[in-house]
Amino acid sequence: MRFTSERRLDDGVLERDFTLGEIPGVLWTPGATSAPAPLILLGHPGGLDGMRPRLAARARQSAEQGFAAAAIELPGGGDRPRWAAAEQARADLRRALAAGGPVDGEIIDRLVLPLVEKAVPEWRDTLDALLALPEIGGPVGFSGGVISIGVRLAVVEPRIAAAVLFAGSFVPRAILEEARQVTIPLHVLLQWDDEGNDRQAALDLFDAFGSKEKTLHANMGGHTGVPRFAGDAAAQFFARHLG
Repeated sequence: MRFTSERRLDDGVLERDFTLGEIPGVLWTPGATSAPAPLILLGHPGGLDGMRPRLAARARQSAEQGFAAAAIELPGGGDRPRWAAAEQARADLRRALAAGGPVDGEIIDRLVLPLVEKAVPEWRDTLDALLALPEIGGPVGFSGGVISIGVRLAVVEPRIAAAVLFAGSFVPRAILEEARQVTIPLHVLLQWDDEGNDRQAALDLFDAFGSKEKTLHANMGGHTGVPRFAGDAAAQFFARHLG
């Protein structure tokens, strides 16, 4: 891991850009802490630079609880090389949505499964590097992003103790089956009127999770209308399980 820049935000949070091989990322650490900080991995849908203001807001909210936070660019996102197969699957998805019909599961598999297969090992490598820093410690949480990535990480990465997942994005049948293996505490956010996602599919995924502690926090409104109090509830969830 190589840090490439740093700046101190007005609330004292230290924001540092880094690279891990070809993967760009950002690490936020609290301004004042006397011990290694617990860590929250911040997922997003891709385009790290464009997402930075929203990610920084989430990181600063986490810092108020004493947590560090980190985000990395998704495969194919930002300035990373594009995948021809993924671009074709995305175009096929847009056509299916524009036609108003159901989206074929084969399109969803082509779009999501290769992303999961590449992104999850990258997150695990990033976690190795972050936990080697003296200012970062466990436990670790995962928050947001492409929900299929969160599901796979919750299954294969034992260092993740709890997760906040944003219901949405298209979920392959294989990921729905993997959800039955998830046992960590979950807090799932659902926008009830999300225009780009299938509500029933999100409910089916929530039902499939094998966790004994799982909470569904549903709010009225579209994809970008997540209320502030929903974020506060997610922060309280992490305070209980990572604090």
